[in-house]
Amino acid sequence: MKFTELNLKPALIEALDYMGFETATPIQEKAIPMVLDNKDLIACAQTGTGKTAAFVLPILNKLIGKKDTSIDTLVIVPTRELAIQIEQQIQGLSYFISVGSKAIYGGGGGKDWSEEKEALTVGTDIIVATPGKLISHLKLGYVNFKNVKHLVLDEADRMLDMGFIDDLQKIISFLPKTHQTLLFSATMPKSINLLAQKILNNPEEIRLSISKPAAGVTQSVYLTFDNQKNKVLQYILEERKDFESIIIFTSSKLKVSEIVKDLRRGGIPATGISSNLEQDKREEVLRGFRSRRIRILVATDVMSRGIDIKEINMVINYDVPHDAEDYVHRVGRTARANTTGEAITLINQKDMHRFRKIEALIEMEIPKMQPPAEIGEGPKWEAKGSGNSRPKHKHSNNKKRNFKKKPNQKPSDKQ
Repeated sequence: MKFTELNLKPALIEALDYMGFETATPIQEKAIPMVLDNKDLIACAQTGTGKTAAFVLPILNKLIGKKDTSIDTLVIVPTRELAIQIEQQIQGLSYFISVGSKAIYGGGGGKDWSEEKEALTVGTDIIVATPGKLISHLKLGYVNFKNVKHLVLDEADRMLDMGFIDDLQKIISFLPKTHQTLLFSATMPKSINLLAQKILNNPEEIRLSISKPAAGVTQSVYLTFDNQKNKVLQYILEERKDFESIIIFTSSKLKVSEIVKDLRRGGIPATGISSNLEQDKREEVLRGFRSRRIRILVATDVMSRGIDIKEINMVINYDVPHDAEDYVHRVGRTARANTTGEAITLINQKDMHRFRKIEALIEMEIPKMQPPAEIGEGPKWEAKGSGNSRPKHKHSNNKKRNFKKKPNQKPSDKQ
């Protein structure tokens, strides 16, 4: 369905046309009419399906012609990176309309605090905030939420995983009793349903592509002992010198530094990002990665959700993620916006049971490979032992539907 069929006002259609977007993704096609109709909504859609625009576009549509600067919409997100990303997307989509927005997140200085306080008192149309930083302002008593009409909880499952449930309920207590609530989540665990029952009013539900990697991702595995991982990693990167954008995910901040040092010793430039970096430095690294000045980024799971960096060629899981859902979000960094990508996971013996759970969840059997002969044989794949259901079908490489661009159009941390 084209955006022109979704009852959006001409100014928004013009902004979308300027950005080269013509066709809505499935989540946008289903959610936008419901949001425009002022219905509460619980929407489940995987990373990379365009769910940010699914709530931003209809809210911007409602804000066209708004006369005052009072806070109309509050968007709550789990990480500062996602807050920055959503606020930037709001600015891009509101290019042809007069809508103000402010991102509020931890890690800034006194000037940031003053600017945030001004937005929360004098007002701006849309506030995008992390729970911890917003709670800090709410405690001081000056936040003016009396005119809020829309509450959006984005990456709600991640916020619950990070222990924000009490903060969310406290924030909601400051809002008017009557407002539209939109809950977006990549997964739908029982805790999300319980939260939805408490804060939503007769919500509509959308459930799309739950826990499946994008179809454009070619997935594979190298079976490696721990002492082989760095050599296998260097082999993978040397074989793909034409790839311009690669993310390597690992399980800890300490490993980020170790991997970066090992790659640099091997003559492969790499940069690490984790919560150990100051906020300004993290933003500088992300800018470098987006602009392709940084080719290889080594990261923890703070990067696995909500970072909108398009055209990433490859994701490498140096470690198997602890949760099967996190695999989907790591892999979701590539093959976005109707592109293709590659995802490779390095698996040692102790992590095989985790990967069997991943295969059961995504209903795919991922091809397993041994390291190159010069590195030596890795562990044998143990096909049984998890007690989970077996994968139902082999990996598929069909393309997914997403934003379609016109030809030649240019374009976490807990608080």
